[in-house]
Amino acid sequence: MTSGSGTLYIVATPIGNLGDISSRALEILASVDLIAAEDTRRTRKLLTRFGIKCGMVAYFRGREASRGAGIIARLEAGEDVALVSDAGTPGISDPGWFLVDRALAAGIRVVPVPGPCALAAMVSVAGFPGPEFFFLGFPPTRKKARADLFSSCCALPCELVFYESPRRIVATLADIAAIMGDRRVAVGRELTKLNEEVIRAPVREAMAMLAARPAVKGELVVVVERASARPRPEREDIVRRLEELRETGTTMKDAVAAIRKETGAPRREIYAEALSVWGEAGN
Repeated sequence: MTSGSGTLYIVATPIGNLGDISSRALEILASVDLIAAEDTRRTRKLLTRFGIKCGMVAYFRGREASRGAGIIARLEAGEDVALVSDAGTPGISDPGWFLVDRALAAGIRVVPVPGPCALAAMVSVAGFPGPEFFFLGFPPTRKKARADLFSSCCALPCELVFYESPRRIVATLADIAAIMGDRRVAVGRELTKLNEEVIRAPVREAMAMLAARPAVKGELVVVVERASARPRPEREDIVRRLEELRETGTTMKDAVAAIRKETGAPRREIYAEALSVWGEAGN
């Protein structure tokens, strides 16, 4: 570490209930020279609640490079800085990675101050066996990119977890239903807050429940049931299915994708058989 430099603390803050903040987090926030906050207005409410006075600078996505340079300079000058997001742990779908990366490159000590995290909170109450899960952050806002992401994760043998906004939740659940079938999901809304709610249901049922509301309020965390274990298909079965799809006019590319989705078999194996089937069709 650089001699004389300060310490960058990555401080987790409550995702709703202010009582969830740790005593260590409060001690750090009260002792540092500067707090870099995703939203200074929201962080000010937290500081006021616990009687903490400290200078702040806004540090949010889109201004990470410009604001980060000034923060690194202060750290190099020997000041201690705490990084906080709007809620939860910085760096998990919130600004943080860039500053941590630059601090480490500069030889500055980076210390985690763990605590609330919507991801961990939702996984703990989802009711799926675990322990494996795959975290997607916020899925893409564009429908095709979102569908491509879900398609690439369709056969994973673990739960999928992601964050979603109330404006897109119904459309996103519809994509999951179309791509993955009617798997079970757990949808957490307003976790740790007064109107906390967890919906556990097949995805189409959960989608209908939310679509029926005048509006969906609050950020959401979704857990999607893992792909069911499927027996490895025999070579003859793959060839037979490829021939069926070829006869219906399906292109080789689409046929390979369809069988990959149906069986979970490796794409390279299906593609190798498809080359043979389509080659024979051309003879």
